[in-house]
Amino acid sequence: MVKIGTPMTTVGKKALLCGSGELGKEVAIELQRYGIEVVALDRYQNAPAMHVANRSYTLSMLDGERLREIIETEKPDYIIPEVEAIATQTLVELEKEGYSVTPTAKAAWLTMNREGIRRLAAEELGLPTSFYRFADNKEEYLAAIKEVGIPCVVKPIMSSSGHGQSTVKCEADIDKAWQTAQEGGRAGAGRVIVERFVDFDYEITMLTVRHSAGTTILEPIGHHQVDGDYRESWQPQPMSQIAKERAKDIARKITGALGGHGIFGVEMFIKGDDVIFSEVSPRPHDTGMVTMISQDLSEFALHARAVIGLPIPSVRFYGASASKAIVVEGDSDKVVFENLEEVVAEDGVQIRLFGKPEVVGHRRFGVILATDESVEKALEKAERAYAKLKYTILPR
Repeated sequence: MVKIGTPMTTVGKKALLCGSGELGKEVAIELQRYGIEVVALDRYQNAPAMHVANRSYTLSMLDGERLREIIETEKPDYIIPEVEAIATQTLVELEKEGYSVTPTAKAAWLTMNREGIRRLAAEELGLPTSFYRFADNKEEYLAAIKEVGIPCVVKPIMSSSGHGQSTVKCEADIDKAWQTAQEGGRAGAGRVIVERFVDFDYEITMLTVRHSAGTTILEPIGHHQVDGDYRESWQPQPMSQIAKERAKDIARKITGALGGHGIFGVEMFIKGDDVIFSEVSPRPHDTGMVTMISQDLSEFALHARAVIGLPIPSVRFYGASASKAIVVEGDSDKVVFENLEEVVAEDGVQIRLFGKPEVVGHRRFGVILATDESVEKALEKAERAYAKLKYTILPR
């Protein structure tokens, strides 16, 4: 039986977010709908989830000693990782001591880097994946390139939102791809994965929710990336029934192996009826932001519900929907958005601004959501709304 007491008292429930970006912010809001106290952690001050949390701390998620200190002080009922780069060994230890980690400390540990999850998928579960090799240094990297072949994709084993990822299309790209991977890893320079380039028709994210009443798989989400970074997503992604069932089977197997309760973003490549597993995140997925307009329960609402032990009898899908990331470029801690009244003037359009404190280079600052009678029209509507949005970068 799930019990939730009065927040901020000894009978209340408390959740601690390890990572407080835009995805964590939505999870925090959904948890607070149930009267749960939320503590937000991130590596920088004024992260989006900190705006709505009851309390917040700024620290490196890789600092296991400091992470343990905060958790032992706060004594949360739920520890919810929102980013990959966390001191997972500390989470494993804390889980053994009785703390609840979402979905499990094992899942956080395996998916913190691409090696753990790839070996689980390909070598233990026998799921179809691209051919791959790992490399710790430049010499091993060059040998991996030779074995895997060109074209291939190079990624740090630990990164997020496509950081450090690039495609080697010819020999001239080899050195640059190594440098990009070394600069883009969440924990700095280190081990990389070299994957044979997959000839695919499209990519999907299969959002899969493990909850107290079973497993629920949502309509497939298609997405468009630039240098591995999500820019657009849409739901549902049209696909054959055979491919859809194969994708569901892969999603069930990989999430079943990871265990626990919560939402997983399972990424796959589709070629005709063939489905190839790519990656999985044991948390809400950026491409899944489209669910904020496409369903009665967004991926964030589903995650919160599963984490606190509630069943999910059904999810009502409203129809064709799209999301488009608002990417800001520049160097400033003062970004002003304008012309919002025109952005939302068209029926079926919504906008979310994340409230991030600064931009250095390029950064996702919000998302536009749209619905229409078809995916194509929803994408066009989101694009029209995006074209109306204006922003100004002010000097620091």
